[in-house]
Amino acid sequence: MIKILHLSDIHIGSGFSQGRINPVTGLNTRLEDFVNTLSLCIDRALTDNVDMVIFGGDAFPDATPPPYVQEAFASQFRRLVDADIPTVLLVGNHDLHSQGVGGASLNIYRTLCVPGFVVGDKLTTHHIQTRSGMVQVITLPWLTRSALMTRKETAGLSMADVNQMLTERLQVVLEGEIRKLDPNVPTVLLAHLMADNATLGAERLLAVGKGFTLPLSLLTRPCFDYVALGHVHRHQNLNKSNDPPVIYPGSIERVDFSEEKEDKGYVMVELERGSVEWEFCSLPVRTFRTIEVDLSKSNDPQAVLFKAIAKHDLQDTVVRLIYKLGSEQLNLIDNSSVHSALSAAHIYTIQPELVSQLAKPRIPELSASSSIDPMEALKTYLNNREDLKDLATSMLEAAQNLLDDDEEIWSI
Repeated sequence: MIKILHLSDIHIGSGFSQGRINPVTGLNTRLEDFVNTLSLCIDRALTDNVDMVIFGGDAFPDATPPPYVQEAFASQFRRLVDADIPTVLLVGNHDLHSQGVGGASLNIYRTLCVPGFVVGDKLTTHHIQTRSGMVQVITLPWLTRSALMTRKETAGLSMADVNQMLTERLQVVLEGEIRKLDPNVPTVLLAHLMADNATLGAERLLAVGKGFTLPLSLLTRPCFDYVALGHVHRHQNLNKSNDPPVIYPGSIERVDFSEEKEDKGYVMVELERGSVEWEFCSLPVRTFRTIEVDLSKSNDPQAVLFKAIAKHDLQDTVVRLIYKLGSEQLNLIDNSSVHSALSAAHIYTIQPELVSQLAKPRIPELSASSSIDPMEALKTYLNNREDLKDLATSMLEAAQNLLDDDEEIWSI
């Protein structure tokens, strides 16, 4: 059996607004959180003497991280080099420079010829010799429309038509790699993509109109023993039959409050040709806590607010306090006392909201749970905004021009 550690979406350097400066190290505490969590992943790889580590993409928040963030990332992966553990670094959308022009931030590891490191910045098959045998890894990095199609070819097509054409072209290229596989050697597909049936978190709204989704049928091929994915931050197995497992390990740290209730971790895999076992391993990450309370109908709003805060252990947590109140209640809240009540938190934000500002009718078609074409969403929104009636036509034209543009807008 070949033992593999699969992790993804490290995003090291994210969330600085959720931290503070450590007076001892001079570093942002959220950077230290990400480094410590990544270190736990590498610790497990070394302790369990894994045969290979595969990373599903998105090392940093963007393709030009500060040098000290790059150093923090490299210092952890250097430990795998020292232990002679082969590592595959896949290029995700955040690892690419703007519009895909200028290469990827992870390419430096190939340029420096780091021993045992493979950078997956194109669709190809890598034959990797591990201590326990050979593994075939097909790398499928984040693809833009321009990587497979020209602007002329997509002119006048709907997003659905473009998505279908892209999928068909990718299927042809992927089939070419599959035909070159050795049927006796275990195979891993390592891909950074949005699958059509993935349960999304922060990606749902951020991905509308950006990139494209791929059908699960493209991934559930009998030639693949394990499908290792990156891009979606919520851990999940997309293939309930588990043949093969199609796994998003999720991100290793909470990036924002949309991931407040998600477990974070990595996946341990044991495979041989035709057989695989995998296990999700949770990581101890910093707690995010939202405290939301409606004070608008209370005669003593401050007492109700403090009672809501006291229900939670806030020690070392990232806290978001949201309270709703009427304009006549503004003078009934002592702000300094609220700050004192939250002082145990690692860091906190306070978001008071006036009920009068929240009374605008919502549009059911545009709820977070709905799935709607971005142009249809904009039309629905404009149809409910009488004050924008005169601008509706020009806004729709401008939006369509943006979507038709061949230059890619990146998703998270």
